[in-house]
Amino acid sequence: MPHLTCVGHTREELVGIADQLYAGGFRNIMALRGDAPKGGGDFVPAAGGLRFANELVGLLKARHPDFCLGVGGYPEKHPEAASLEADLEALKRKVDAGAAFITTQLFFDNEIYFRFVERCRAQGIQVPIVPGIMPVLSLKQVQRIATLSGSVLPVALLGRLQAANDDADRIEAVGVDWALDQVRELVAWGAPGYHLYILNRARSALTLAAGLAT
Repeated sequence: MPHLTCVGHTREELVGIADQLYAGGFRNIMALRGDAPKGGGDFVPAAGGLRFANELVGLLKARHPDFCLGVGGYPEKHPEAASLEADLEALKRKVDAGAAFITTQLFFDNEIYFRFVERCRAQGIQVPIVPGIMPVLSLKQVQRIATLSGSVLPVALLGRLQAANDDADRIEAVGVDWALDQVRELVAWGAPGYHLYILNRARSALTLAAGLAT
């Protein structure tokens, strides 16, 4: 599924990209605002570009109504949002503009996802909400990602990672086991599936898939 962001593109360029994708047979697109370039400070739209993901969703649906569009959701609040309520209102605008499903930012505590779904439903957001899961590969990496995304690291997970004592194989095993438990509980609860953030590291994803198959 192609991911399309507003970063660095004019409205006309986004329309051109959408047309190319459509001509290539793609009907599913992940529509995202995107992050500012590293070290670039706050997000600034390109001249003649779009500022928010809901604008991108609206543009794509107007151009090709049969696009199936996914958008991002933040169970623990987008780092730039003023509040959880404001973030949910922004998410509702994306859905109202034509998004067909939501994929969440990564999280490590399923209760956060469950509460997020409840808040979304109360807000009138009825589309499927796919949980995003990341098997941990290193303590430093996950601490950095958690800081950037605003995700909370559960004390139990942090303790297991610290006990692995910088042993890469043990840390990966801890990360996969934790992700396995998350996915099993999420699916049993009724989540519509799950999305894995693997950061181009296939081994943990394959190990996770093998564990889910047993």
